[in-house]
Amino acid sequence: MERKIKSTTVLGILKDGRLVIGGDGQVTLGETVLKSNARKIRKIFDGKVLVGFAGATADALTLLEKFEGHLKENNGNLLKAAVDLAKEWRTDKYLRRLEAMMIAGNKEKILILSGTGDVLEPENNIAAIGSGGPYALAAAKAFLIANPSMDPREIVENSLRIAGQICIYTNENIIVEEL
Repeated sequence: MERKIKSTTVLGILKDGRLVIGGDGQVTLGETVLKSNARKIRKIFDGKVLVGFAGATADALTLLEKFEGHLKENNGNLLKAAVDLAKEWRTDKYLRRLEAMMIAGNKEKILILSGTGDVLEPENNIAAIGSGGPYALAAAKAFLIANPSMDPREIVENSLRIAGQICIYTNENIIVEEL
């Protein structure tokens, strides 16, 4: 049985011109926690774009590097860079074996990128990936329904805490970045 290193649970919200992406700190190898304070969120492209990743760590970092290259080639056009990365990811022999997902966004747009070639603009501008992603997404939607004026940073932090209490591959060592 092959055991892979995984980094999981990232949540992003674009609300009122503010992009907030947070991630837990847990990295696992199979059923073992290897690290509890990993940093899964990065500001790139001179701090104008936020990226969060889940999946195999080395794969995610490879994709992050490729994505930043596409941003530079496309003068910061987030959607064009994401589509170009998705095309490369799907067609390159090496890249298509990478197992990771990304959330990428700026103050205007938030996207989910996957290795199957998907570039998705999530409903309600809430994006979640990783094993704890569905729990964080559900919590974020519940917070927004209960209190539509709630601060997006507070929503991300609280939703990730809830995911950390439910998902065994997610912890409550949360790192949040904002644009």
